[in-house]
Amino acid sequence: MSKKIAFQGELGAYGHEACVQARPGFEPLPCPTFEDAIEAVRRGNADLGMIAVENSTYGRVADVHSLLPESGLHIVGETFVRVHINLLTVPGATTADVTTAMSHTVLLGQCRSFLRRHGISPLVGADTAGSAMHVAATGNPTLGALASELAAEIYGLDVAARHIEDHARNTTRFLVMAREPDYTRRGDHGMMTSFVFRVRNIPAALYKAMGGFATNGVNMTKLESYMVGGAFTATQFYAEIEGHPDDRSVQLALEELDYFTNHLQIMGVYPAAARRHEKTD
Repeated sequence: MSKKIAFQGELGAYGHEACVQARPGFEPLPCPTFEDAIEAVRRGNADLGMIAVENSTYGRVADVHSLLPESGLHIVGETFVRVHINLLTVPGATTADVTTAMSHTVLLGQCRSFLRRHGISPLVGADTAGSAMHVAATGNPTLGALASELAAEIYGLDVAARHIEDHARNTTRFLVMAREPDYTRRGDHGMMTSFVFRVRNIPAALYKAMGGFATNGVNMTKLESYMVGGAFTATQFYAEIEGHPDDRSVQLALEELDYFTNHLQIMGVYPAAARRHEKTD
């Protein structure tokens, strides 16, 4: 029996593309929500979960950073998917026929220029691939979907216009989640460590907690804050650093961080994706 990897959305979603790209030997398992994808892994219905965490145009995916620490899962990998947005239509229809385009609200916001230029009204759908499925079911030539070419193949739609996103480097980052952690050193581009923490209620606690990474030469690539339990006084931080917990420099930095925190949880240790080393100019 083949291993399964759960993702949010229908077959043909960008999460599906991420699964094919990062774990080609796994069977993709579509789930209605991120919570459902996480639960599929926790219950053993899937071996891995593919969770979108941020987009280079839209920013971080809402609620995901608060979901992951409570999930009981561990980050074991990352992958970056170049989000090419396409206008999909029923066979034979063209861009000129389309008056309304359906997609997830995030994608609608990423190709405003194209929609405005062609006089196409946006229509919010549950997700990208689900919108493609809906267009195929209706058979309406005036209704298009904004989705991937993979979705066009799956649902028998034409690609009326390719790569219509406003930003040329539109990319979504996904994390691969598993029930068990994997601290082995692997990959060709170094290791990443992700963790969450809450600082003690003392003056300049966050500043002092971060000092250990600077003095030990550990590169912190991400630091984000969010409220916990709906309270303004309970702030949790999500951080990512380059390196492995067994590296002496990382050990020293985490020891100093631990001194200034009342909660520290390692979320995962995983190989850095090649995309991190690509030139952006």
